[in-house]
Amino acid sequence: MSSEREKMLAGELYDPLCPELTRLRVRARDLCQALNATGESDQQQRRSLLQELFGRGGDSAWIQPPFYCDYGWNISLGERVFFNFNCVVLDVCPVTIGDYTMFGPAVQIYAATHPFDHQQRRTRESGKPVQIGADVWVGGGAIICPGVAIGDRSIIGAGSVVTRDVGEGVFAAGNPCRVIRAVEGAGFGGRGSGGHD
Repeated sequence: MSSEREKMLAGELYDPLCPELTRLRVRARDLCQALNATGESDQQQRRSLLQELFGRGGDSAWIQPPFYCDYGWNISLGERVFFNFNCVVLDVCPVTIGDYTMFGPAVQIYAATHPFDHQQRRTRESGKPVQIGADVWVGGGAIICPGVAIGDRSIIGAGSVVTRDVGEGVFAAGNPCRVIRAVEGAGFGGRGSGGHD
């Protein structure tokens, strides 16, 4: 018989209040609270907390607190991923983000979802993985919904609600988000240490 954690990772209905998942969420909340309490001069402490929080990529991620997530170990980051202030990742299923991807302030990534049936919704949740490619730029206030994939080098406009997959090398925006046009010379390369939004 599958554990509630195994059901969660498989995208099946699961009980979020089981003891194991409750303990793992408390761990992530405590790490996020410690991260969010650090000052700009506490870079070494931030780095240590990010390495403990994320499944992969905490060694090079650039996070502007506050930052919030459900579990942390379900988040796999490529090289030098940047999150601006006040981002949220509900990582009940794997959230995979490629190298040099940037998120503006208040971006929300939802791998978590809920049943339509109200009685099931009282005690069960589910999720769908989210995959975001390399060199993607997600504008401030965007919401990325469960099960969505965004291709390499694409740009998501501020305030967009991404409800379906977005291909590579395009600018997409709106609610619901839709492709507007291709991105000329879609490549960003490296970046500095601040001022990204």
